[in-house]
Amino acid sequence: MRKRLAALLMGLVMALSTAALAEEHKAINFQFTDIDGKEVKLSDFRGKWVLVNFWAPWCPLCWVEVPTLNELNKRKDFVVIGIGLDYGPDVNIVKDTASRHNLSFHAIVAGGARRNPDSPFRQVGPVDFYPTSYVYDPNGEIVMFIPGQVRMNKVLSFIDGWKNSRATQVAETKPIVPEPVVAKAETAVPAKPIQEVTYTAPAKSTAPAMPASKSNGASKTSKTSKTSKTSKTSKTKKKTTTY
Repeated sequence: MRKRLAALLMGLVMALSTAALAEEHKAINFQFTDIDGKEVKLSDFRGKWVLVNFWAPWCPLCWVEVPTLNELNKRKDFVVIGIGLDYGPDVNIVKDTASRHNLSFHAIVAGGARRNPDSPFRQVGPVDFYPTSYVYDPNGEIVMFIPGQVRMNKVLSFIDGWKNSRATQVAETKPIVPEPVVAKAETAVPAKPIQEVTYTAPAKSTAPAMPASKSNGASKTSKTSKTSKTSKTSKTKKKTTTY
């Protein structure tokens, strides 16, 4: 029993620890200093989409996506932060490169070398090649990782899908009206017609009558009368039988 309770407690502690770590990861608030000496914090952009773009001065592909990033930064609900890396010892190269390629971002950050322990990418995510971008939703969570060039249609399509998935949809509940139950008419079983019953009298015997005494004649007459009555009764009963 004690072992079982200990196992349950251990599982509960592990579950709480995992949830705390997950919540801590979601609540990461990066903090940079841009080339003008201003602090840039993720928490300052609560309610907006934030795209953090990593580039290098010697990366020709990084400049292809600049017009798209400039357009995104013009949106009221969007912020683009550019971070230059691996530019060498001269920090001014970042500022000159940003000006030469017309980077009209909310902020430009000189991030030093990737190998540095305090490199800005360590607050965001891995950067294996240039350009690399990360997108934060309005709640401050990373929802997109973009290795390579940023495509306007893909970003906007993702934003629309994100909004639709979280939009509160009020369903109009209509009363369910049951369909009227139409009773099927029972097929009437036709009544069997009354069959006419006919009675055929037995054929009269052609054998010659035997002479008999008066008493026998009376007896025969009596029997014949009785038979006639029985036949009439039987005939009457058969005529009233219904099938």
